[in-house]
Amino acid sequence: MSSLPPLAGGVHGPVALRPLVDTVLDALRDGAEARGGPLPRGGPDAVAHRVREVCEPLFPERGIGDDAAVRALVRVLAEGAADPAEPLCAAHLHCPPLAVATAADLAVSALNPSLDSWDQAPAASELETLVVEALAAEVYGTGRTPAPGGIVTTGGTEANQLALLLGRETLGPVQVVCGGNSHHSVARGAWMLGLPPARVLPTPRGVLDPDAVTEALDRIDGPALVVATGGTTDAGLIDPLPRIADLCAAHGARFHVDAAYGGGLLFSDILRPRVDGIARADTVTLDLHKLGWQPVAAGLLTVRAPGDLDTLAHQADYLNADDDTEAGLPDLLGRSPRTTRRPDILKIAVTLKALGRTGLATLVDQVCAHARDFADLVAAHPAFDLYAPPTISTVLFRPRDADDDHIASVRRTLLDGGHAVLGRARADGRLWLKATLLNPHIRPGDLTALLNLVEGHTPR
Repeated sequence: MSSLPPLAGGVHGPVALRPLVDTVLDALRDGAEARGGPLPRGGPDAVAHRVREVCEPLFPERGIGDDAAVRALVRVLAEGAADPAEPLCAAHLHCPPLAVATAADLAVSALNPSLDSWDQAPAASELETLVVEALAAEVYGTGRTPAPGGIVTTGGTEANQLALLLGRETLGPVQVVCGGNSHHSVARGAWMLGLPPARVLPTPRGVLDPDAVTEALDRIDGPALVVATGGTTDAGLIDPLPRIADLCAAHGARFHVDAAYGGGLLFSDILRPRVDGIARADTVTLDLHKLGWQPVAAGLLTVRAPGDLDTLAHQADYLNADDDTEAGLPDLLGRSPRTTRRPDILKIAVTLKALGRTGLATLVDQVCAHARDFADLVAAHPAFDLYAPPTISTVLFRPRDADDDHIASVRRTLLDGGHAVLGRARADGRLWLKATLLNPHIRPGDLTALLNLVEGHTPR
């Protein structure tokens, strides 16, 4: 009779994991070398063919063994990856994760705690409390009574939807007011929660106009929730948060800031003023798998009045029986609408401890400086137009003499060839290429190479 496969946890888990970790690392290296750039060549059909070829058969009658399966599938995944650690992979708010955070994430996978009851995650539940308190203090400051709180989320989408949920439970069926620059999860969240359709205000200059917000609030009969954006997905722009906070206070409206992108500026003494006014929000979305260099997922919703979270309280006898809670076992079920929850907090905690404020600030300052440098290259180039100087680390640019169809074609050509990964955004009625620079290891030559690639593939 064959032996049972080993487990990852327990005293003997590390012994079983060590050779497999070496296999993973070798396969990651081999896959990256085979890829040879930021993206696999050949487009969707070529990638799909390679994956299917390696997987056939995916579920054999007899398995091929741990090492062979790990080696084959990790390698094909790495070979077919859009690797944000590659300097020319700069399309999305998708960061290259720190090695230290990734290493910490391995421990979570091995231990496999679940944050829905204390007896499944004793230490992780306390660590979550400490990290949430620390990050809420970054948003709202220290010394507040009661101390601000928060909820760990899968990212900005879940955090925004929870912000709307808390608004509804606090004020009743609120009218959501947001800008056309807001993340799609805001309007979608209003729909999912059965709220009136979000009132989406035009943002012709890319940010919310306080006068338009005033006009909208004056017309609303009933409670309102205004959503401002601290770092738009398309251009990295920041709404005028202090002005909007004043308007919300004057109209008795609830105020949420989606700072999934720009929240990372809070770590930087130099750039923090760009999100002034954020501490006046009732709720704030943060997302550390953007300007926090965490593996997905690493979201957070911070709450200025922690009592607002009481609405999430829930009782299930097998998880938080009343007598267990009265006996002192922490009740975790109200910390999230999710039941089973992976403790994503460990990688964040390790990062905060390892880098400290100055280490994270250095990374934030570095990528924003890269964006300014790239914008300067674009502005100085006679064949390109720059949309605007970057507010965070996103640069919109376009070949001067190309129409929208050609610009879209250039982007797809670079993707198919595996040369570069650029995003796209529509602003001022035109299509722009988008470079989102989140890799602190980018060098000046990488920025020049990116611009040269676009120029070389632009039809003349």
